[in-house]
Amino acid sequence: MTQTPDTFPVKGMDAVVFAVGNAKQAAHYYSTAFGMRLVAYAGPENGSRETASYVLESGGARFVFTSVITAVSDHGRFLAEHVAAHGDGVVDLAIEVPDARAAYAYAVEHGATGLTEPYELKDDNGTVVLAAIATYGETRHTLVERTGYDGPYLPGFVAAEPIVAPVERRFFQAIDHCVGNVELGRMDEWVTFYNQVMGFTNMKEFVGDDIATEYSALMSKVVADGTRKVKFPLNEPAAGKRKSQIDEYLEFYGGPGVQHIALATNDIVASVRAMRAAGLEFLDAPDSYYDTLGEWVGDTRVPLETLRELKILADRDEDGYLLQIFTKPVQDRPTVFFEMIERHGSLGFGKGNFKALFEAIEREQERRGNL
Repeated sequence: MTQTPDTFPVKGMDAVVFAVGNAKQAAHYYSTAFGMRLVAYAGPENGSRETASYVLESGGARFVFTSVITAVSDHGRFLAEHVAAHGDGVVDLAIEVPDARAAYAYAVEHGATGLTEPYELKDDNGTVVLAAIATYGETRHTLVERTGYDGPYLPGFVAAEPIVAPVERRFFQAIDHCVGNVELGRMDEWVTFYNQVMGFTNMKEFVGDDIATEYSALMSKVVADGTRKVKFPLNEPAAGKRKSQIDEYLEFYGGPGVQHIALATNDIVASVRAMRAAGLEFLDAPDSYYDTLGEWVGDTRVPLETLRELKILADRDEDGYLLQIFTKPVQDRPTVFFEMIERHGSLGFGKGNFKALFEAIEREQERRGNL
């Protein structure tokens, strides 16, 4: 059987790039609460007069936090206006590719809006090729070809010392998936975008009663590259008695954008304990959720009583099981949050937990007066 060639090969997620009001403080927060390690910096001290950027890593996961010092270029003005309009949020889901020029050409030829044509950045550590295309809202995908580069991040960045003492054990090892919220009626449009522009395939679909509570509902489809290294669930609101979490996000973010980032861990118990101790707040599942959990999930690596104690959710499908927990929003606006996920065979997204999770989110919405 002849194998179909990959029309848009990817190597994985390169970075999640945030535009924030104060990158220095954000870098400290993610170093402390998420156990990440500062590895690179670009700012006025090394020639970046317009922005300050801090690069943090945990295993293969990389976050970049950028704030504007003085907006003089179109890019600086975009970042400043983005923070003013949306609050702290994700502006770029950067994807590492083996050939940025070929990836950009394929994407544009198949309907993508090109934002930045391929160009090179060089320093003593080698050369990086970058290009960028638009996706939902003001989010972009920078296509990063870094096979000829061995610096700390990109040319223009210098190596940086950790802000706090490094954690003994990483809280997470990789980015599992990144979730986008889009407007009512536009989910299928963006699914088609990823199908056509990047050759992604449809991995999962959740509609109707899959993601519904007494009060609200949403619809979700998951697109992924052929290797499943890059996975993008896409959500849109659905009709309900009250405002859904997607409606709340769209209102407070001011449009579509990245809702949450799932972080892969191989020890969710140790990670959650450490992150709680550092001040991170997680959503609580009701105690009744655990009364019947063992009946349908069966045995897991973590005893049921520990799951109950830490409010960790569990789900099982035909391939195995997963453990997951969600943080509350990590900024004042009820927008971006995170998920910790530990997989044992399962390729799913916790379908069995949707009702419990969304009821927990609704309790938080009610506390904020937004349900």
